[in-house]
This record gives sequence, C-alpha cells and structure tokens, in this order.
Amino acid sequence: MAINNLSKVKKEDCALIIIDMQNDFLAEGAPIECPGGRELIPNILKMKNWAYENDVPIFYTQEMHNKKKTDFGMELERSEPEHCVEGTEGVKIVDSLVPDERDYVIVKRRYSSFYLTDLDILMKGLDKKALIITGVATNVCVFATVLDTHQRDMRAIVLSDCVAGTSPDLHDAYLKNVDYVFGDVVTSEELINHFAK
Repeated sequence: MAINNLSKVKKEDCALIIIDMQNDFLAEGAPIECPGGRELIPNILKMKNWAYENDVPIFYTQEMHNKKKTDFGMELERSEPEHCVEGTEGVKIVDSLVPDERDYVIVKRRYSSFYLTDLDILMKGLDKKALIITGVATNVCVFATVLDTHQRDMRAIVLSDCVAGTSPDLHDAYLKNVDYVFGDVVTSEELINHFAK
C-alpha cells in the first residue's frame, strides 16, 4: 500500500481485534457470506498465536441482535438480511476461532466495535494505543471500527490477508480508502516481520 506508518507503532501499544468471525458471515450460504472469509481463518489463527507469544491482548467482537429485532436500528433497511440473532447458530463464532478464556469478548449491536461497547474502556485500561484489525466485513464493521479508532487518535492497522468484505470489489475499495487516510494496510507477515526487527 502507499503509506506505511508502522515505524510509529510500538508492539507493546497494540491490541489485536477479531471482528465478527461468526457463522452468519462465514458459513456457506450464510445471510451475509463474505467471499474469502473462511480462507482468513489460518492467518487469523497465526496472528492469535503471535499475540499470545508477544503478550498482546486479543479482543473478539460478536455482533448480536435480539429476536424481537428491536436492536437492529437501521441495519435491515437497506441490503442486509436478518443476521446474528441471539440463540441461533449464526450468531456463534466459528468453531476454529472460538475465544480462549484469556481473550475479551465484546458483544456489539452496531457496525463499529466501539459504539456502546467496552472496547474504548478496555483499550484505555490496558494502556493500548493501536488496534491490529482482522475479521469481517472490510467495508462494514471493519471499516466502522477503523474509522472510530482513527477518531480516537489511536492507530489502526488492517491486515489485508486477515479481512474480507461483502464483495471483492468493496473489499478492495475499502482497503484503499483505509490506506488513503485512516491507517496502515499491511499483510500479517509484514506486521510480524516489522515487529521482529
């Protein structure tokens, strides 16, 4: 990507976030199946292991809505079908990425991982200033989280081989947009190699 500000990021300031790796976004035929989403899992697992080895905290987000649909807000007014309803298989994080006891799981009702959740409190409580971002969807919840990270004067690092969008075109466009003004876009290997120097 065009601009790389990783030199300004210290590993000890980072937290890893895994956004919405749930059945309703990843399973074959899921309501909002993100193309390439299942293929991200090995790279995200690699980053989880790297985080554990380097004492980097891990946050999971889990989008969740009640059965009465009273907490969807405006999400169902446009292109999205009903998804991530409490008590369904779709709301569950995929088996291969089930959170460990030491991870933080953040339930969210909106696109941004910060909006009306504990993420900001946890970042401050753990004295973290940079978010390494993985998960789905690049053009929706990943981007909303990048934007809110940037607005809080924290650094956003999006791992291009650990995110997938609702379509390949939107995925590519949003990665370019993040790189344009909001944060760094690098591969997982580039980030690991950077911090290994």
